[in-house]
Amino acid sequence: MTDKRATRGFYDPDKPRAFFGRRAGHRLHEGQEALMRDLLPELAVSLDDAPLTGEALFGNDHAVWLEIGYGGGEHLARQAGLQPEVNFIGCEVFTGGIGKMLTAIRDQDLSNVRLHTEDALPLLLAMQPGMLSGAFLLYPDPWPKRRHHKRRFVSPQSLDALAAALKPGAEFRFATDIEDYADWTLAHILDHPDFTWAAPESGRWHEPFPGWKPTRYEMKARREGRNKSWYLTFSRK
Repeated sequence: MTDKRATRGFYDPDKPRAFFGRRAGHRLHEGQEALMRDLLPELAVSLDDAPLTGEALFGNDHAVWLEIGYGGGEHLARQAGLQPEVNFIGCEVFTGGIGKMLTAIRDQDLSNVRLHTEDALPLLLAMQPGMLSGAFLLYPDPWPKRRHHKRRFVSPQSLDALAAALKPGAEFRFATDIEDYADWTLAHILDHPDFTWAAPESGRWHEPFPGWKPTRYEMKARREGRNKSWYLTFSRK
């Protein structure tokens, strides 16, 4: 059977498509550098042995959730701590965020987290079909300039890959404080054959997910006057 992810031609390994800009900001402090050197290799997801399976990564058959672009890691660490019976994969390329997440993993003794430090698309493509029980994309870079829209993670191609990795009925949760990106995401989801959206009553999409706590980015947005967010939950058919 032909893999439709390949036929739609969205990922060429010879021309990798990046959804991020810079990888580093301020220099990591000594403790984070030590964690990058000593702890990260134990937790890093390798794509050499594809297809990836939850059992191979975690040594058990628990449900696996993915967070794409976890930023400072506060949401990912909180979810992993609250749900020790669930496995989590975090995908982030920014070294500052990776360092913070490693610190949380060490300090909170989180054994149910693995990290991928490269682009999310190759990770999704390497997964065994139906491996994921859910996925988060929370406050992604909106790439507001039209010429940069191709860097937005939500696209027909990335949704193909995500749909293949999600189990039927699995949730894809998306949050943003940028109305244009919310509209963009809804348009792409509604046009995609593998996702559905149970549209809530008008205005309910501004209500956070159950048990939600604001991320660092969200609090920054509020300070800067962006007082409205969109919290959208989609389902894999």
